[in-house]
Amino acid sequence: MNVLKGVAVYRGIVFGKLKAYRKDYFDMYSDKVFSGNSEFEISKFENAKKDAMEQLDGLYESALKDLGEEHAMIFGVHKMIIEDYEYSESVAGIIKKEHANAEYAVWLTSRRFEHKFETMDNEYMQQRASDIRDISRRIINCMSNPPGDKINEDKKSLIIGCDDLSPSDLLELNSNYIKGFITMLGSKNSHTSILAKSMKIPSIISLGEQLKPEFEGCDVIIDGFAGAVYVSPDSATIRRLKKKKELCDKQEELLSSFKGKENVSLDGQEVQLSANVSHIADIKVVKDVDANGIGLFRSEFIFMGRHNYPTEEEQFRIYKSVASKMDGKHVTIRTLDVGADKQMDYFDIPKEANPAMGYRGIRICLDRPNIFKTQLRAILRASAYGNVEILFPMISSLDEIIRIKKILNECKSELRCQKLDFNDDIKIGIMIETPAAVMISDILAKEVDFFSIGTNDLVQYSLAVDRQNDKVNFMFNPQHRAILRMIKMVCDNAKLAGIRVGICGEIAADENMTEIFLSLGVNELSMSAPFILGIRKKVRETNVSLIRDQIVSKL
Repeated sequence: MNVLKGVAVYRGIVFGKLKAYRKDYFDMYSDKVFSGNSEFEISKFENAKKDAMEQLDGLYESALKDLGEEHAMIFGVHKMIIEDYEYSESVAGIIKKEHANAEYAVWLTSRRFEHKFETMDNEYMQQRASDIRDISRRIINCMSNPPGDKINEDKKSLIIGCDDLSPSDLLELNSNYIKGFITMLGSKNSHTSILAKSMKIPSIISLGEQLKPEFEGCDVIIDGFAGAVYVSPDSATIRRLKKKKELCDKQEELLSSFKGKENVSLDGQEVQLSANVSHIADIKVVKDVDANGIGLFRSEFIFMGRHNYPTEEEQFRIYKSVASKMDGKHVTIRTLDVGADKQMDYFDIPKEANPAMGYRGIRICLDRPNIFKTQLRAILRASAYGNVEILFPMISSLDEIIRIKKILNECKSELRCQKLDFNDDIKIGIMIETPAAVMISDILAKEVDFFSIGTNDLVQYSLAVDRQNDKVNFMFNPQHRAILRMIKMVCDNAKLAGIRVGICGEIAADENMTEIFLSLGVNELSMSAPFILGIRKKVRETNVSLIRDQIVSKL
């Protein structure tokens, strides 16, 4: 038996035979073939682009029908890549300058663009390299018709193994026979991972060289809870995982019974359980678990994977779509929070010795008001289509809130002049993620409608611990007494001002912390959607009045 460890994309346990899928023929075209007719090669490339666009249109329609608009948008992104001027100019330039055939020019352009994205600091941006490769492979296939490697549907339960899987691969495979997949490469932020979660396909990625060709045909078990793959499992492992699967299935069935139930403790304390969302595709899961709303919509992901700033109309369409889909439940949109670990070339942010404490978040927005106003106008316009709120990150002073309100009011005045609809009473909130914001939270509470405590940065700044530093990240402790005292101070000041306070860091999903948060007076917990039902169960089993004094006295 071989045990492979990777990154779990979707939790679940499945049994099947391992089948290798689509050997990567893409690099067959890395050898330059000289052509004496550049115009012919460019024409071949342009025709292949048209064919690829038609294929993507078909995949878009299929995804729209089976999975919804948010997932179909993945193929809209791929179409944007094909239409990208810089991409096409690179291909044409290689053909002309090097007298190369079109296949080689596409291959070389792909490698250059992939390298550009792979060397970025941000993981989300790094994974856009796989989109470039998928599109380039599709264009080459339209020109060359390389040999395929389709699955032979032999009525067996199959688990796919490959180097990587594209979104189109996933849609084209027959889910009646494909029970899961495992890959050498991949990321949880990739479009394939997003689709796999929506389609509820257990999968393990980033296995690297652990996944060997000789495993094909072997019995395989995917344990999506442990991030493990068992190849040729022994009888004891099979029995153990069958039992685990039965228990997990029962637990999932139990949690599903909490859909539609109130988030109220045994003694009547109510809390909102909302979802953190990074992509419009996440909304289906948010609605599936009956979240109270979206407590954090990370708008910076709209700005990623691009070569220029999104327009007001582009942002408006996305915000409007999210607000409309949530059926009146609140949608808290955090304004642009780039810098630090989220870098984009076109922002031209200078290199910093300590970017986590430098030019980031609201500091960039206030320094570049044109970018800020474009986003605020788009959010305001979307507020006419749902229960939209605005959340501002990285606040450390009252002056920042005064400047924000001035710009927000300017945007409202502009929209009134243009006779464009928006909610004039839109709620605004701030992230409490700096110690400074904690210490003046009594003052800040008088200026806003809600607080959202970002525990990840608050812990980092308060304990002087860099989460990215392997030498000290063991000291990163959200349960540190200092952090809990800070949360209590913020909750007390919010209560005095009559505003709500939420937690939107990863710790909101920790069931061991639920009783503490309820005891401190937290009104909202916002987390990754799959954790909501488990936290709802915990809330409904808790009697806060019996534990509050004991918990608070230990702070």
